Amino acid sequence: MTDPNVERKLIEIIRIISESDKPVGARLIADEMHNRGYAIGERAVRYHLRILDERGFTQKHGYIGRTITERGKKELSDALISDRLGFIITKIEELIYRADYDLDTGKGNVIVNISYIDKDDFDNATDVIRYAMANGASISPKVGIFEEESSEYDIYVPEGKVAIATVCSITFDSLLLKNGIPTIPAYGGLMQMEKHEPEGFVDLISYSGTSIDPIKIFLRRKSTSILQAIDTGSGKMLANMREIPASASEKAGTLIERAKKDDISGSICIGESGTEVFYAPVERGKVGIPVIVGINSVAAVEEAGIQIETHPVSTVMEYRKMKLL
Repeated sequence: MTDPNVERKLIEIIRIISESDKPVGARLIADEMHNRGYAIGERAVRYHLRILDERGFTQKHGYIGRTITERGKKELSDALISDRLGFIITKIEELIYRADYDLDTGKGNVIVNISYIDKDDFDNATDVIRYAMANGASISPKVGIFEEESSEYDIYVPEGKVAIATVCSITFDSLLLKNGIPTIPAYGGLMQMEKHEPEGFVDLISYSGTSIDPIKIFLRRKSTSILQAIDTGSGKMLANMREIPASASEKAGTLIERAKKDDISGSICIGESGTEVFYAPVERGKVGIPVIVGINSVAAVEEAGIQIETHPVSTVMEYRKMKLL
């Protein structure tokens, strides 16, 4: 049986082909897949296209590209929205499993967000990112930089662009799980800051039952005021919350303190059993752990008037290959 993650990509590729009135090539498909939040390169798209050809869902027209077949149209019509509900939490769970950073050895992968920016804007954008990170608007000051045509980590960088990888706060969930603490990403939301301290969530979206990352929804709405929060102490930053068993609270606290030594921070607090945290509800027998997300630093770039395209919870990357800006 094909990997469910591969199946989701296959369906999305069929959708892209079906939306065109002419054959579509792998390069255009890869670009559109990135627009839809899938971290997949041109080479990987070709692999998926071969599968679709073999199943009779697409037809190849030489070097021009592919079109959808009648069988492909039926397959697409059967792929109901229910197949996409819960997609983001499934993707997150997969990345939590794949990330394997070890606090004892300093080796392994962390989960990263990927942002794309024009080369001409790179210097100004990194100035903003550096400023935001220096003022606590991220979970790590380390980034990965990828030039155009890069194929590392299956990150495709279009011509004229630079990709910036920032550490994703879901890395905390991986660290907890790898150390024997079950964790469930619960909400993504907007955290009101007052006097440079968290005041409370003013908006929340559950990770379960949604096909779009909650953090990406807030980015699209341009809901943040990160630079204002840094400069005046009052504003809105992106944050998320996970739940863990209340019995693991002390162990989680120790783990979070250890992570700070490796420049992985951003945890606001660990709540009390069954008690809401900053107005976010928590299930009985569990505690909530809210974290300022790593993507705040790139959201600040857009606030500064620089165009940037960001895909939260995108892939995994070896942490020791990430550097300070």
